[in-house]
Formats: sequence, structure tokens, C-alpha cells
Amino acid sequence: MSLTAPNEEATIDSEHAVNGASPKDATSKDELLTGNMSEPEQLATLLTRVRRHLHQNPELGFQEVNTYRFIRAVLETHGLEVVGPLAETGCYVDIKGDHPGPTIAYRADIDALPIQDQKSVDYRSQNEGVAHLCGHDAHTAMAIGVAVYLDHHRDQIHGTVRVFFQPNEEGIPSGAPMMIRDGVLEGVSAVYASHVDPTVESGRFGLMTGAVTASADRFRVRVIAGSTGHSARPHQSTDPIWIATQIMSDIYQMLGRISDPRKPAVIAICRIHAGEAYNVIPDEAEFGGTFRCTASDDRKLFKQQIERTAKYVGEGHGARVDVDFDLGSPAVINDGEMIHVIREVIKEEKGDKAVFNIPVPSMGAEDFAHYLSHVPGALIRVGTCNSPETANVLHDSRFDIDESAMAPASMVMAKTIMRLLERKAS
Repeated sequence: MSLTAPNEEATIDSEHAVNGASPKDATSKDELLTGNMSEPEQLATLLTRVRRHLHQNPELGFQEVNTYRFIRAVLETHGLEVVGPLAETGCYVDIKGDHPGPTIAYRADIDALPIQDQKSVDYRSQNEGVAHLCGHDAHTAMAIGVAVYLDHHRDQIHGTVRVFFQPNEEGIPSGAPMMIRDGVLEGVSAVYASHVDPTVESGRFGLMTGAVTASADRFRVRVIAGSTGHSARPHQSTDPIWIATQIMSDIYQMLGRISDPRKPAVIAICRIHAGEAYNVIPDEAEFGGTFRCTASDDRKLFKQQIERTAKYVGEGHGARVDVDFDLGSPAVINDGEMIHVIREVIKEEKGDKAVFNIPVPSMGAEDFAHYLSHVPGALIRVGTCNSPETANVLHDSRFDIDESAMAPASMVMAKTIMRLLERKAS
């Protein structure tokens, strides 16, 4: 599908959107336009205001209507032309440089999590049961920072930078395939993204070449006996719970037996349901969980083996077994050249100690990986920990960040993209 044109119905008055940003942190149009966004202090002020507004007003995946409007309003206030919506609530801006060259993209995710914010801060979530506890508010703010910083440096850009904002990173199916469907990668030759990391101290950047996250796929197994039985006479019935426990045991033993133990993988069964009474063998049992791999071949292998094992064991004991999967994101595989370029920039701008060499990949998932099935890319970790309050792990109900890390990260990412563009254009 071709790129989506600006949507007139979605376009709102920028000043109204900004002035109505938040009852606790109202940000005027004049404040957003103040100063040169090349100046770190001015950029930091803008990004903190943007992040706090988003933190107070989180929205779940594909429901980010007001988030989209706010992003659009801020970008338009800074003189940028917004294209969208894409994937229902996503958008992008192109910053075209004064020199010819390719297009490199930078991506941010904009959705929140269905978790109650339990922090005691004045910018805590105002939406019951919804909160930005994975840092997507900061990702969005930093992407705005990349865009407005680059806009002040078009004379140094050899090509075009596309900064885009994606919905529903947390869900399955996620927003990345829809953004790709709607054309966000058309003409793009490479893509960067960053993710806040509360395990890395502020001012440092986590870098890794190769697999930096795992794939993540869900599975559900239903063991169907067809009728119930009496707990006093289990030999007269088919017991789906007994069968399910055998299937689960076999699944747990797959790691390092059907896969190469030198390639990180993990299987976790996280839910199980069967029966209500204490003295009735139920007619059905269901369980499910996730399997995560850093090697794409292992991903296919585990899917096949889970289904084969479940059906073999179940049918061997007289039950019917249904297995289904929700295929999520593949592993994020960081491109070596792109990591090399940002490593150079970080060392020049911040010094050698600002580089944190990630020792092992995360077994968490990131749907940024979908873009890397089309173009090379790299996901960078941004350290945001400077206190006990900013050390809570991602998805913790008290998660927060050191906001002073955002503006420097935006500037590092912008300078990295400009350098990569210059090299590719030469």
C-alpha cells in the first residue's frame, strides 16, 4: 500500500491540542516554540514537558487517538509536516536535508500498558489502570527531539531522515507490520530505534551487534477428553489434567534437547485452567505460555515440536488436543555497521565510558524486529537510572526514568543518523 496522505479528519488545531495538554502540566504554544532546539537546555525542557504530558495521559495500543493528536500538534508547532495516520494512530515526518542522499528512519513506539501507575509523582497517570511503564512516553519524546534537532541542521543532512511514531508495540498482532503495510519503509534504507533501560546508568548507551532481543510467540494447548469422570475412579475416564501435566513436562525438557544449548532460548508456561470441582475429573484442560528464541531456526523448531508433542502425548492417552499459536515479533538483529557508527559518535560526544557493551541478549521481545526483516537496523539501549526511583525494572508499577537522559540521547541519535547518511551518500 502506498503512503497514507495527511488525514484531514485527524488534523486538529495545534495550539488547542498543546494548550489542553494536561491539567497539571499545561504547555503553551509559545513555550514549545521557545529557543533553538540545537541547545541542549532548550531541547531538554521541551522533551520533559512532552514526556510528562504523555505519562499523565497514556493510551493502550490502537487506542492512542489523543496521543497521536498531541504528537502531531507538537511536531506541527515546530513547523514540521506530519503524514498520518498510518496503522490507525501512527504518523511520521520527513526531514529533508540540503544535500542529496538516501533515507534513514528513526522509530518510536507510543502505546502504554494495562497496569496501574503506583508512583507518587505529580505527573503520574491520570487514566485508571493504564500507564507508561515501559518508557514509550520517553521514546516518543526522544523521537520528537530527534526530529526538531535535525530540522535545525538540514544543512548537514545528506539525504532524508524519516522519524515515525508507531502504535501498539506491546500487542499481538503489533503495530509494526501495519506501519510497514501502510508504507512507512518506502524508500528507507536503514532504521534506528532506542529503548530506555533502567539497569544502565544515565549517560550511558547499551550497544550490541547481532541478536539483542529474542523472538516472542504465544502458544495454547487444549486437552479435550470429551466427558467428565469421578475422582474415585480415574481409570474409567480420560483425565485431561494428567495428560496436560505430561505434555507440559515434555515441553519444558525441549530446551537444550531439540535446540542448540549455545543459542539462548526459553519456554515459560504461564497459565493453566481445568475444572471447578474437587471430586470431578474435568472434560477439558487448557494451558499456555511463550517460547522465546534468538535464532530464527529455533523459533520454527519449537513451534513444530510443541504441536507435535502435545498431539502425540494427548492422542496416545485417548484425548483430542488442539494447539494454536499467536506469532509475535522475531528477534532484533542489530546491524554491525550501524552499531559501529553510533559507537563512534558516542565516544566522540560523551567519551569511552558512555559506551556499555551489552554482554548477553535480552530474552524480552521488541516488535522493532519486524522492520529489520526489510532493512538493516539497530536498537540502542539508553541508560535512564540515576536513583532508586529510576531503578525499577520495565513494566514495574513504579517505573520511572531520569528525564535528563532524553535530550542527550536525542542528540546522539540525530548525529549518528547524520553521520551514517553522509557515509552512504559519499
